[in-house]
Amino acid sequence: MSTFYHPHTIITMNIVFTTRLPHEGFSRLDSHKLIMPLTDTFTHSQLCEHMSDADILVATYDYAVPMQILQSAHKLRMIAAFGAGFNNIPIEWCRQHGVIVTNTPTVVVEPTAEQCFALMHAVVHRTAELDRRLRMADSDGIRFGVMHNLGRSLYGMTLGIIGMGKIGQAVARRAVAAGMTIIYHNRHQLDADIEKRYHARYVSFDELLRTSDMVSLNLPYTPEVHHLIDTAELHTMKSNAFLINTARGAHVNEKALAQALLKGEIAGAGLDVFENEPQITPELLQCPNVVLSPHIGTGTWEGRLATCRSVEENIFALLCGNHNLPNRVV
Repeated sequence: MSTFYHPHTIITMNIVFTTRLPHEGFSRLDSHKLIMPLTDTFTHSQLCEHMSDADILVATYDYAVPMQILQSAHKLRMIAAFGAGFNNIPIEWCRQHGVIVTNTPTVVVEPTAEQCFALMHAVVHRTAELDRRLRMADSDGIRFGVMHNLGRSLYGMTLGIIGMGKIGQAVARRAVAAGMTIIYHNRHQLDADIEKRYHARYVSFDELLRTSDMVSLNLPYTPEVHHLIDTAELHTMKSNAFLINTARGAHVNEKALAQALLKGEIAGAGLDVFENEPQITPELLQCPNVVLSPHIGTGTWEGRLATCRSVEENIFALLCGNHNLPNRVV
């Protein structure tokens, strides 16, 4: 086994993974002890068995790390989050116990922006809805013709981006190419040169909801933005507007959204994330004007391997005694 290089110690690291990931993504660590589940994920009881000797935990974004497991992890030095989000990790506990937390914010940008734009196209052109109808036994009832099955065009729409960080800007870059007008709301207004790059205009949250044809959520989750989109916000949106969420499910009150969709208060929605994954609010499944995908925003082979490499980079920096970790959160 290889060693952990530090000015005063040389040790071997036990690296525990909540979820089975491609080994080829961690080739620089293959001489350390990599502990992965044989199938998809460890159960909480299985994970607990390994944590007493764990030096590093690699936690995927869909695995909520329980406090009771961490309390038995007396050797734990680091939790490496697999993904940009880390709301599945008890950050305050890590801060209090001196446990480093890292994430992988850069590699998720392009695939998430691609999925965001794919959902936009699918919902405005009614692609998923019409695909379902064509596959039904009574699909003969679908009429082909110039004035049937009409959707909308993204070209000329106003896109309101809530959260103009790296992913929001990657969405904006695609929107510019699609001929959309961009407005955005952010915690802070961007520099003028960035706004100029995307022909983007900073507006208030309320104005964005009132004037956008398409609203895209691209912001990280914090308790302050829980149910950012609720009944009042949906009523503020235009009746022919669409909502896209590829950020975090808890940004949206799903029951309120389902009611708005069923009543025609907004035109449609595209959701890649859900508040209580893998459960989905049943009313959403009854809405023909919503496109649903199972949290696949970063779900490409290229994206997964790149995320593995980013996690590996964070861990390797720690192993080499580097205190300036590439993507340190805590």
